[in-house]
Parts: sequence; structure tokens; C-alpha cells
Amino acid sequence: MNVTAEKSRGHVGRPRSFDEEEALDKAMRVFWEKGYEGASLQLLTTAMGIRPASLYAVFGNKERLFTQVLARYRASQVPFVQDALKESSAFAVAEKLLRDTAVFLTRPSFPHGCLTIQTSLAASDEAQGVHNDLISLRINAERALRQRFARAKKEGDLPDSADPASLARFVTTLYQGMTVQGVNGATRRELLDLVRTGLEAWPKAS
Repeated sequence: MNVTAEKSRGHVGRPRSFDEEEALDKAMRVFWEKGYEGASLQLLTTAMGIRPASLYAVFGNKERLFTQVLARYRASQVPFVQDALKESSAFAVAEKLLRDTAVFLTRPSFPHGCLTIQTSLAASDEAQGVHNDLISLRINAERALRQRFARAKKEGDLPDSADPASLARFVTTLYQGMTVQGVNGATRRELLDLVRTGLEAWPKAS
């Protein structure tokens, strides 16, 4: 949505002179590379090409800006996380999630690593709310995997000995470890090899 030609949130007045979605993408890059703590207002406004007053007027404050960036990141950068849950088998869910993660982490011209992990490694008192929100986001993602694997077990897609909670924790831990490896410079081939090795331990249906 180019807001240059639109009035601000329905109010009569001077139209904004920047594209809000483009500004969010630029802010996303700063948070992704610097983390929440390292993304100063000066870095954000410089990257977004706006003045601090415009940031506060349009996005609220740094925390509210990050909330909007996070929603855009999940929708535009990692939709495969939700798409994986739609796969027809538990193994296919895990395989798609992990393989797509390997591709995601090694795309040219994008920061390596996951924004949700990068931005929550450390938190001051001021950033504790963001830190807690990101923890909740990761917990909810693991819960969604656990529920999907529980359904797979009920359908006979997983053996009776399989523990949906342990499998969800295993996949989540592997995914998070891959993000660290990506930041460390692991190649796509190396990450895909890690996926193959990890999935060798997947329980086979009887």
C-alpha cells in the first residue's frame, strides 16, 4: 500500500510522503541484522528514510514498530512454518519445515539467521516485553507442532511409542540450532546434510 497518495488513517491532512510497507521492510532489515537492542532509533529512521517524529506518528514507538515488523516478517519471510503443518504426514511436516529453513537461512542478499531468535538473545528491562513476546511465539510454534504430531499418532501415522511433545521439541531444537549454524556461515548443503542426519532418527510407523 503506497500511502503517499492517501490521507493518514482516514484523517484529513497532509498525506504521508513515504511508503509504509517499504519502511517496514527497511526496519525489518535493521532488526534482523542488529537485534532489538542494537536497532537504535537513529539506525531505524536512517534506514527507513524518515524522521523520528514520523516514526512515532505512524508506527507509535520502537516496540510497536517491532510488533508490526514481526507480523510482516512472519507473513512475508517465513510462511513455510505454517505451510509445513498442512503436510499429509508427520515426517513430511518435519522435513518441509527443516528443509525450507535450510533454504531460508542461506538466501543471497538476506541476513542469515532468524529474526525472532536474533532479537531475543538479550533483553534489558526496557525490552523485556518484546523478549517475552518472542518466547511466547516460539512456545506457540512448538505447541502447534506437538498438536500436529499428536494428530498423526492418533491417525496411525506415528507408532504408539512416539511422543508428540518430544518430537516437537526435537524439531524445534534442530531448527533453532540450524539458525545458529546459519549465522556462523554454514552453507545450504551443510544445513541440508544436517536435516538428513537429524531425520534419520525419526520414528517409523509400525
